[in-house]
Amino acid sequence: MGIEAAVELLQATFYTALVMVAPLLFTAMAVGLLISVVQAATSLQEQTLSFVPKLLAVVGVMLFTAYWTIEKILAFTQAMFDRVAAGGF
Repeated sequence: MGIEAAVELLQATFYTALVMVAPLLFTAMAVGLLISVVQAATSLQEQTLSFVPKLLAVVGVMLFTAYWTIEKILAFTQAMFDRVAAGGF
């Protein structure tokens, strides 16, 4: 395997991971920002007020995007196996 193939494989892996994790990260960030605004407005600084809603929102998004995520993982895995079978490495 040449250096170009290794870089391309690593790039594809990072891109796939980023695409699969982006909905979870954006959800946690949006819910955290919303809770922070509410906490600042009401002067409540309870840690569980930040953690529990973020946890529930991320779990909800994980359940909602599970099928899509599995499709992405399977497509990536199939593409890698196809490359190996074709002698691309």
